[in-house]
Amino acid sequence: MSDDPKTLVSTEWLAQHINDPDLRILDASWYLPDMNRDAAAEYARGHIPGARFFDIDEISDSRSKLPHMAPPTEKFMSRLRAMGVGDGHQVVVYDGAGMFSAARVWWLFRLMGKTDIAVLDGGYPKWTLEGRETEDLPPVLKERHMTVQRQAHLVRDVTQVAAAAKLGDHTILDARGPARFKGSEPEPRAGLRAGHIPGATNLYYKSLLNDDGTMKSVSELKTVFQASGADLGKPVITSCGSGVTAAIISLALERIGHRNHSLYDGSWAEWGQFDQLPIETG
Repeated sequence: MSDDPKTLVSTEWLAQHINDPDLRILDASWYLPDMNRDAAAEYARGHIPGARFFDIDEISDSRSKLPHMAPPTEKFMSRLRAMGVGDGHQVVVYDGAGMFSAARVWWLFRLMGKTDIAVLDGGYPKWTLEGRETEDLPPVLKERHMTVQRQAHLVRDVTQVAAAAKLGDHTILDARGPARFKGSEPEPRAGLRAGHIPGATNLYYKSLLNDDGTMKSVSELKTVFQASGADLGKPVITSCGSGVTAAIISLALERIGHRNHSLYDGSWAEWGQFDQLPIETG
């Protein structure tokens, strides 16, 4: 793969740069309840040397009833400053599943106007499989100044998505599995209707990845997008269950050079709970 410090880097790249003074590594592991994994406990047991733990549920908008919505800029800044992550840093983010939640934090940084961030291709599983060094000590943190500039065009709310679905002027890509998309399988979150946003196209996030959790090559990604029937001639809105795996589609779009995309932060956790919003099944 071609390493790109603004989208995706290999374990080899990270191993070469791990001692760079301005490199910061984030463990952004997060799991669905049915995965039966404790991200913070796993981080404490072992992580890539120097990695800080980025808690997706905590660094979020605590005023919202929806899960891990993007935090206010002030909260994002204060949390990252305390973690010793700030201006002038190259950030690499990974997760314990290979590629599952790390792309969400990549998107979050971009939402805050920070573009020097890449996802570690294959994540912690690939790093450890290759026998690379890990540690169980928390890093020594030294506060670092951070400025952010929110990029509002990278996020969409329910009103904007409802308008886009009605007008058909955007391509809405849903990263959930085919059975959840069709509504033939119940949602993992209680109380949500089953189905999808009218007019949305299903692009299961796993179809963008190889078996080892690495992202497919640029040419393979283009083939996957083509096969899905997605119209990339329009601006794209990515969506999923709660705004986590949608970011994998956003990352893949960025990799193939499609820059006009935004993420529906509330995703199905929001859309699925309102009876007045239309849904499609099948």
